[in-house]
Amino acid sequence: MKSKKMLALFLSLTMVCSVTACGKSDNEPAKQTSSAQTSSKQPEASNKPQSSPSSKQPETSSTQDTTATPRKETLYLAGQQWGTINDWNPMSSNSNNGMAMGQVGSAREIVWETLFMYNMLDGKLYGLLGTDYAWNSDNTELTVNLNKDAKWSDGSQVTAADVAATFDAHIKYESPVGADFKPYIEKVEAVNDSTVVFHAVKDAKGKAVNSMKVIEFIPKIYIMQKEYLKKVAERNSDKANDIKQDKMEDLVSTGAYKPYYADDQKVVIIRRDDYWGQAKSMWGKLPAPKYIAHTIFSGNDTGLVALKAGEVDVAQMFVPDVQNLWLKDKLPISTYIEEAPYGICAAMPSIWFNTRKEGLNKKEVRKAIAMAVDYGQINKAAMTGQSPTFEEVPRSVMNATEAEQKMIDKDKLKDYQFGNDPEGAKKLLDKAKIVDTDGDGIREYPKGNNLSFKAECPEGWSDWNATLEIVAAAGKEIGINIETYFPDASTYIEDETTGNFDIVMGTPNGTASITCPWQRCLELMSSELNDMDVITRGNFGRWKNKRADELIGLIPNESDSAKLKAYYTELSQIYLDEVPSFTAMYRPAAFHIVNESVWTNYPQKDDGKNIPPYDCTDGYGVAALYNLTPVEE
Repeated sequence: MKSKKMLALFLSLTMVCSVTACGKSDNEPAKQTSSAQTSSKQPEASNKPQSSPSSKQPETSSTQDTTATPRKETLYLAGQQWGTINDWNPMSSNSNNGMAMGQVGSAREIVWETLFMYNMLDGKLYGLLGTDYAWNSDNTELTVNLNKDAKWSDGSQVTAADVAATFDAHIKYESPVGADFKPYIEKVEAVNDSTVVFHAVKDAKGKAVNSMKVIEFIPKIYIMQKEYLKKVAERNSDKANDIKQDKMEDLVSTGAYKPYYADDQKVVIIRRDDYWGQAKSMWGKLPAPKYIAHTIFSGNDTGLVALKAGEVDVAQMFVPDVQNLWLKDKLPISTYIEEAPYGICAAMPSIWFNTRKEGLNKKEVRKAIAMAVDYGQINKAAMTGQSPTFEEVPRSVMNATEAEQKMIDKDKLKDYQFGNDPEGAKKLLDKAKIVDTDGDGIREYPKGNNLSFKAECPEGWSDWNATLEIVAAAGKEIGINIETYFPDASTYIEDETTGNFDIVMGTPNGTASITCPWQRCLELMSSELNDMDVITRGNFGRWKNKRADELIGLIPNESDSAKLKAYYTELSQIYLDEVPSFTAMYRPAAFHIVNESVWTNYPQKDDGKNIPPYDCTDGYGVAALYNLTPVEE
């Protein structure tokens, strides 16, 4: 890695010098509860604390791009924001704000903040608004102590009342977060200004219904200010739908950055130089970039052009044959891991079937499509080898990491494997009497109704677009008409979460979190949210299986490793037999491709920093912002 880093540094210096020589302006854009799993101490950053820069805004002229920011002070991202931002509201049912928000296992921590940050490298929670947490003896109460240095952007103290008000608002206004946690958290109690207690919902025996869901709240859900929530409620006459649709452009938050500029071309957030995190109890300084910007690209191809030109610093997007960027093009570009798959393959992009659609409610149809797909072609053409094959890591509900693979009995799953078998798929359909009766080449179910579906993902997501084309080809080969449909990202999100689709591609949020792999099983198979109009956390096809629900309910309160292995193996058997969705590929949790022409010192494997490759924004990956250093001319 050292030789690669030295080459990157040399090339980045050359690139910076050549840009200057060409006369370009700097302004041109281009859960457990054991102490072993909890850490509030932050590893020391490698660069010295910075002094706070001037609050003066960048100068512009009538001939300049008024949205431009000084290039040397701006970290440019790609692959997070795919359309004009519609809100900054953590209670929204349809927010598309990927730039600043993502309430998942490793939440995006740059504008809003959670109580803790998850680190997928060591499985620990690191303190943010909270400093430490502890369970009571029977795991029914989770006590969290707050960082007394934590402040809101209006200068007021973050208190336990804010945490309680956040939970209460989600419940009262029936947000997706509220629906997700209401069955598991009875209440959140502010004991005093700096101590809050999460009370678990108990079963008839007095045990927590699901302690995993209780602890999941603290690294996942953004804390909102009690007074600001009152303001939002008042201006919306306390109407739930209006509150959830409030844009919150005047937000009061705790993060290091705040909104600066946003339109249909670009989003920019600016560092708050009064950010509380520069206290010694937290980071001890401000993050290095004054601005974080995101050009809204039409797709991966245009994002790649900008990445190669040095106009993007961190790209969370698929790049075919990514190694050619440094091996052939000799660019100062690198990935977290130098060799394939170039990242930690904790994600499982999947093809979801809408099981309430005629035809797709038939198991044989779903399974036949999954059986016929050429996964070798997906790995080669769509992923260009940046994924282990299913021969190397057979199918289950587990991701490709060694830790999760140990939690299933692979021998018991051998007979459930499928793929690259169109002839077997045809036989399965024939046996189920799902045949073509009118000779048009398309099978029918029920009789007289052609099996014809649309497969959907966003336009410009090149690896997913290619994957769905391969799925469509598989359908054609076995007599099922599948047409690809690639709308804009906002339309896709709405279709996916409201069930307005036939077949859709998506990734379960259970990628890497304090509650995985259980969380992934929940999102792949649980039916508890099936009756909601909007589902944001998975099982988008609203499939239901009684035994799967039972197993998902048993796991959170089970500590016996042998029983857990048996449960996860049985869940895998049900999943592979019923095929409510199927994994198309294993993929890095984040691609985390970096261009070091402007900034350097990004996380890399075995660098000793323990910072995960989460694009400098998610979970404990946000620690990278405090280690970045500008490339010197």
